[in-house]
Amino acid sequence: MKTTEEKYASIWIDSATLPKFPALVANEHADVCVVGAGIAGLTTAYLLTRAGKSVIVLEGGSIIAGETQRTTAHLVTALDDRYFELERLHGEEGAKLAAESHAAAIDTIEQIVREEEIDCDFERVDGYLFAAPGTPADVLDRELAATHRAGLTKTRIVDRAPLESFETGRALLFPRQAQFHPLKYLTAVAAAFVRDGGRIFAHTRAEKIAGGKSAHVETREGLRVSCDAIVVATNTPANDRLVIHTKQAAYQTYAIGVAVPAGAVPKALYWDDGDPFHYVRVQQATPGASGSAHDILIVGGEDHKSGQADDAEARYAKLEAWTRQRFPMATEIRYRWSGQVMVSVDRLAFIGRNPLDDDNVYVATGDSGTGLTHGTIAGMLITDLIMGRENPWTNLYRPSRVTMGAAENYVRETVNMAVQFADWLTAGDVEKDQLVPRGTGAIVRRGVTKVAVYREADGTIHECSAICPHLGGIVCWNHAEKTWDCPAHGSRFDRLGKVLHGPANQDLSPVYVQTH
Repeated sequence: MKTTEEKYASIWIDSATLPKFPALVANEHADVCVVGAGIAGLTTAYLLTRAGKSVIVLEGGSIIAGETQRTTAHLVTALDDRYFELERLHGEEGAKLAAESHAAAIDTIEQIVREEEIDCDFERVDGYLFAAPGTPADVLDRELAATHRAGLTKTRIVDRAPLESFETGRALLFPRQAQFHPLKYLTAVAAAFVRDGGRIFAHTRAEKIAGGKSAHVETREGLRVSCDAIVVATNTPANDRLVIHTKQAAYQTYAIGVAVPAGAVPKALYWDDGDPFHYVRVQQATPGASGSAHDILIVGGEDHKSGQADDAEARYAKLEAWTRQRFPMATEIRYRWSGQVMVSVDRLAFIGRNPLDDDNVYVATGDSGTGLTHGTIAGMLITDLIMGRENPWTNLYRPSRVTMGAAENYVRETVNMAVQFADWLTAGDVEKDQLVPRGTGAIVRRGVTKVAVYREADGTIHECSAICPHLGGIVCWNHAEKTWDCPAHGSRFDRLGKVLHGPANQDLSPVYVQTH
């Protein structure tokens, strides 16, 4: 029987071997300490080393083991939110800079692939945005005009996307998008970084981050990395208690990988404009069990607020139904996985100097569904900031920005977050520990507080505080992935309470272990 990790592993995890790095065992010094070894952290570290800086990367687990390995790996200038919406939020110049920066990110990835001779299935493909049923008829035309104003002058309307299995209707063509294998790419980037003198320490959790003249990062074990600058690239910053987290929200998104006959679906990126919307791509052919070649059709969507739904099986079923209706050649589902994206209230990432912190602490967060290009932009922009170079994207991505047009989104997300704290007043999922089914978890009220109870298959009970150590939200059990998820700001913990995803930077407080 597959473990939970294997059952919900992405295609990338299944088809790449990740390098192993030692934990930090002594105090160290570098020009820059990067916290986090996903695409933002490793790209920043690689580019800084190429610019002549000494760099240390700290990663709480294995490298590339966070949200980067849960992507569907679209490299796009076609962003999740329409350009006419970005234009409303950031002005025509802001939308233009957004398009420019994402195009530059794809170019940078392509350049690194070429220079480092990385075998990661990188290829340029076209992208097609088509209307879902119920979408206003003028959306594609409005978006065409907005993309042209943003400098993407080669977008155009075509009669349909190049899919024979279903009629998409008119589609907006985005030329020269790209796709690749993200883990193969980043494994090679990490190797090049180490080759050039960089140092990576895995299984080393950064617990305290201090900027200023005596900037340093202190690990859970009490070791220090002293440095001149710190980059926090942990998907969501663990060094910020409130400011950034009031301007973005965590969403869970789902993906399936379905076998289709090789060549049956043309290689391209496909997106509908539904709510929730769907995104589709093809991974190159691999030998099937019978020896015949198959492609893997990757379909994503069915998003919801993290910790605010526990119906993963239903969402996977909806993805499968949507896929089989439109791609009848699809056979078995080979992969199912989910990921967490941080969506900012104004739909662009926060990259640069951390608000209310010293000038030498930088953050990269708020990927807003395009984490691979936003992560690469982070590497480029933060490298320029640390090197003292001008960068035209600085103000657009500035973490301290206030976007007046996003006020409605800000209020809605703030109200949603505040509502989650009402869980303090509700009853638990069950009344007693013994009522928690084996192999699962539940919240039990104990007096004025709540306890997160996990019961092993053998009956052993593990208890942790249900209070998220970030800002005190009450965690919820995720049956599919066997995690405790905080509905307030997206922190996630494994079944025993070990932190997996920030902004929490500490485990759930243990209560005790009881055997039955």
